[in-house]
Amino acid sequence: MEVPLWLALLVVGYLGIKLFRPPAWLIALLLLGGFLLADSTIAPAINDLMK
Repeated sequence: MEVPLWLALLVVGYLGIKLFRPPAWLIALLLLGGFLLADSTIAPAINDLMK
């Protein structure tokens, strides 16, 4: 069974928010941090680690 990545992330994110109830500022900080890391100079290194 193949599941699209965006759907898997959506389900994990939804369950994480419902089960752990993190504060909104933490969610915003993690999203902003991920966005900024994706545009940084270490993004290729992170990409290589994920493969």
